[in-house]
Amino acid sequence: MSLDLDIARRPAILIVDDTPDNLLLMSSLLKDRYAIKVANSGEKALKIAGLGEQPDLILLDIVMPDMSGYEVARKLKAAPQTCDIPIIFLSALSSEEDEALGLELGAADYIAKPIRPPVLLARVDTQLKIKAAADFLRDQNEYLEREVERRTREVAAIQDVTILAMATLAETRDNETGNHIRRTQHYVRVLAEQLRDHPRFCHFLDAATIALLFKSAPLHDIGKVGIPDRILLKPGRLTPEEFEVMKTHTTLGRDAIEQAERQLGTDVAFLRLAKDIAYGHQEKWDGSGYPEGRSGDDIPVAARLMAVADVYDALISRRVYKDGMPHEQAAKIIQDGRGAHFDPDIVDAFVARVDEFREIAARFADSDEDMARKAEALVYIADSA
Repeated sequence: MSLDLDIARRPAILIVDDTPDNLLLMSSLLKDRYAIKVANSGEKALKIAGLGEQPDLILLDIVMPDMSGYEVARKLKAAPQTCDIPIIFLSALSSEEDEALGLELGAADYIAKPIRPPVLLARVDTQLKIKAAADFLRDQNEYLEREVERRTREVAAIQDVTILAMATLAETRDNETGNHIRRTQHYVRVLAEQLRDHPRFCHFLDAATIALLFKSAPLHDIGKVGIPDRILLKPGRLTPEEFEVMKTHTTLGRDAIEQAERQLGTDVAFLRLAKDIAYGHQEKWDGSGYPEGRSGDDIPVAARLMAVADVYDALISRRVYKDGMPHEQAAKIIQDGRGAHFDPDIVDAFVARVDEFREIAARFADSDEDMARKAEALVYIADSA
């Protein structure tokens, strides 16, 4: 849009006056430059201004029967569809108080009668140019807002695709199913929402962080891509030596994310929580976990949330080498781990929302096809060993 008035479309001016002679005079002065609309009452003026193609400027008399120009101006400025139309008051009321009241009501200008044509034309031209500039800036701002929204959606989509691709890569080699990823991210979100107003967590768990937790949770086991198949897909109990290798998946996961950041040359905010989750979700509240043996609040909040979600899901899930545990039994184990394995307040949040955990588990239950696919993978690894 150009700041110059569009010559292909003459600006429209609505003239409001209850005196026919005044309407005729004003129309004759302006018709060669502008498209003219007229109204002989405030009611008609409001109807014309609010319907169809709106005028670019309103010339408004003040002293009219039934509805004064001041009242018309109040109604125009109060309505969203007409509040941006500039108003020039034309009136025989020429005191400072009258002019001040008109400007207080939002008028762009105030011209005292009798009208001097050169003054009227100059002021109308000035207000139309100001309106054109304001419209241009408003259009630009709206365009920029739309562009920011579009770019924001693109960035969010890139984040989602990145996380999904990385999580899917891990899932293709793991003995767990893709539904484990879906369940745990929903569990984490439920816990976070329950705790967002808790004094120990409210500084951390705002809406944006909870959304990132949901996105990042699928990367908790990304490090398993670095675990040898003979260990990762072993159907039986791991030997102590094999378990030590399995434990390295936490470090491998964090290091893989950090390596991606180094290649980008910058810290990636949405991966910060993913690193905390990947590296710390096997830590325990009492310090008996791994890889560092951290305890209490020294364990990142994101990792503590994932610990509850991951253990609960591991307990209830059937695998090719074990049956799933009933929900009630798994929930009791989580509660028994309060203050030992798990953050006590997070366990309390689990108890408060335990029915939602059951519902999520049912909604994303592993199918027979899921288990068959994993069984085939185990057979393949065993035959290849």
